[in-house]
Amino acid sequence: MPFDDRGLAYGDGLFETVLVRDGVPQLWERHLGRLARGAAALGFPLPERETLEALPARAGEGLAVLKLVLTRGSGGRGYLAPEAPEPRLRWQVLPFSPDPARWWQGVAVRHCRLRLAVQPALAGLKHLNRLENVLARGEWRDPEVAEGLLCDAEGRLVEATCMNVFWWSDGGWQTPRLEGCGVAGTLREALLARGGIREVTAGPEVLDRVEALCLGNSVQGLWPVTRLDDTEGRPLARWTPTERHRTLQAEAHGLLGYPLQPDD
Repeated sequence: MPFDDRGLAYGDGLFETVLVRDGVPQLWERHLGRLARGAAALGFPLPERETLEALPARAGEGLAVLKLVLTRGSGGRGYLAPEAPEPRLRWQVLPFSPDPARWWQGVAVRHCRLRLAVQPALAGLKHLNRLENVLARGEWRDPEVAEGLLCDAEGRLVEATCMNVFWWSDGGWQTPRLEGCGVAGTLREALLARGGIREVTAGPEVLDRVEALCLGNSVQGLWPVTRLDDTEGRPLARWTPTERHRTLQAEAHGLLGYPLQPDD
C-alpha cells in the first residue's frame, strides 16, 4: 500500500468481510450491493465485476473469510479528492473456525461508554473510518465478555462493536434503525428482507426488559445473549436461550450454511 494511498491517509475507502464455504461466498450479492452503495456515496468507481467474482474461489476448500479493502487510491491535494480516482483493491483470505459454544450456550455483553457520532451521509456503510469501534473495543479485557453495545451521541441504541443487535419485545423481533450511523450488516439486511423484524428507535434502557436479545453478523452467525452488563461490568439482565432465540438463529444460520441446532 503506497504511503500516499487515501485509505491509509484518511480512511477514504470501504471494506467487506465475506464468509466463504468451499469457494462459495455467502450472502455475496448483498456484500457486493453494500460495496456498490458505499462507492456511490463516496464517489469513486468499483472494480470490474469479473475482478471481484474471481476472489472467493481463491479460498479453496473449507471455511474461510475473504476481506476486501477498496480505497480511492492515490492523488488529490490534501482532503480534496482527485477528479478521476483510480481505486486500489487489496484482499486477503484466512481460514476461519467459528466458536459453537457461542451459538448454543450464548454470550455475555456490556454497554460501552463511547458514543458514536451521528453522520447520515455515512450511515450504513462499511467504510474504513472505524476508530470509534477500536476505542469502544478497548473498554474491556474480560475474555468472558464477547461484545460491547454502542449508542449514538443522541442516546439511541445502534449496534455492537462488530455485530448488529436484535431483541424480542412487544410480540416481535426488533433491531435499531441505522439512519445516523452504524453498519448495515448483510445478515441483518437478509433477515429484514424475509420479514418478521421491525426497525425501531430506542434507547439502551429498552434492553433491560426484553424477552430475548441476540447479536449477529454474516461471519459469526447469531449469538444469543445470556448476560448484559453496564459500562462498569455490573450485571443488568440475564436470559436463558429459548425457542425464540433458536427460531431466529435457525433462520440466520440457514442463510449462512451454519448448523441449525447443536447436534447438526
